[in-house]
Amino acid sequence: MKSEPDVWSIDQQKKAGKKGASWDGVRNYQAAKNLKTMKKGDQCFFYHSNIGKEIVGIVEVIKEYYLDKTDQSGRFVAVNVKFIKKLKKPITLEEIKKNKQLSHLSLIKQSRLSVMPVDSKSWKILNKIGKI
Repeated sequence: MKSEPDVWSIDQQKKAGKKGASWDGVRNYQAAKNLKTMKKGDQCFFYHSNIGKEIVGIVEVIKEYYLDKTDQSGRFVAVNVKFIKKLKKPITLEEIKKNKQLSHLSLIKQSRLSVMPVDSKSWKILNKIGKI
């Protein structure tokens, strides 16, 4: 899940506490479809886009998709996520691009997509890179 840190950062997510926060404002159909596949308990990487361009933490889905209250059209959805952890060492986009085993990730192939899946093998590789 990608967010510009000057709009919503990992530190703001942490301050939201156990009640978490709504991940809303997604207006791309493919990203919205990805939100719809998320299940309660799923963990997600929190990626700072534009400023930093790095994975900075992990969040967990605490409420599955529902209509996004910020969408006047009624077409898009949101999920709620809570903070799990902040990485001691962020994983930069540069590091991700250097790893050939991660070359298939949407983060590289569709860089503008704000919500994207990460397969379990890639999750493990990224955890290793980030020393999680």
